[in-house]
Amino acid sequence: MSVINWLSKSMGAFWRHVKDRSMTTRVQIQVRGVVQGVGFRPFVFSLAERWALRGRVFNNGAGVLIDVEGEGLAVERFIAEVESNPPTLSAIESVERRDDLEPANYRDFRIVESASSGEKFAPVPADVATCDDCLRELFDPRDRRYRYPFIRKPSRPPLSRRAHSLPPLRPAIVFSACARARDGARAG
Repeated sequence: MSVINWLSKSMGAFWRHVKDRSMTTRVQIQVRGVVQGVGFRPFVFSLAERWALRGRVFNNGAGVLIDVEGEGLAVERFIAEVESNPPTLSAIESVERRDDLEPANYRDFRIVESASSGEKFAPVPADVATCDDCLRELFDPRDRRYRYPFIRKPSRPPLSRRAHSLPPLRPAIVFSACARARDGARAG
């Protein structure tokens, strides 16, 4: 094969690859692990907005399902960032993807209501202590959250939370008084 033929063939394959990546691509991504109750869906939403992608994200019994479409290279970068830079309190165990789906022609990206059917195994995150930033806000008389007892960042789960269903849908989460509060009420 002559150099010109090889170059022509190689460049053709390269441009087909570039063209395919610039076309609308739709991928579904199932993320498993500690990804519910840690700000994962808002994180995904902000990434999708940054990459100008369209689609949906919601909790399901297995974790978080992302249905995303847009320019191929942007979708790949989005997925790489979801995997490499998740919210602090999350712990991704696995990421499964379905490619080559027909475009759904979404108009925007949305966080939608959780799905409660199908497989039901989603680890619930551990309770975490109030962070230093939140404590500063809590005790700063100039802050709008001064002495607000339920202060927390969206990425942090509330203390003493119990999920009575999977995924942990808001109506099925019971907030219990912590031991100190119960002891204080009895003593008072």
